[in-house]
Amino acid sequence: RPYWRCYFPNTQAVIYVVDSSDTDRIGIAKEEFHAILEVIYGPEIQKYIISNEQDLPGALDDAAVTEALELHKIKNRQWSIFKTCAVKGEGLYEGLDW
Repeated sequence: RPYWRCYFPNTQAVIYVVDSSDTDRIGIAKEEFHAILEVIYGPEIQKYIISNEQDLPGALDDAAVTEALELHKIKNRQWSIFKTCAVKGEGLYEGLDW
């Protein structure tokens, strides 16, 4: 992870997939996402948060994922969150077409 900045030159978008049913690890997901934001620069870089595993019981909704990842702290950068179920193929294209 210390080399992440090497992978981001000329980046136009970041797609970050979160297991919305794994509430035990959502804190780790938050830390990693914000670590990525520290090494990519520019408000023009789109941030897409894919909230996967929406078909599972207890999966966090958009508001809960937004709160858990502290997305409200992202200032001067555009971001969006999309609910998906990769196994069923639901919501995948909506997130990529945004």
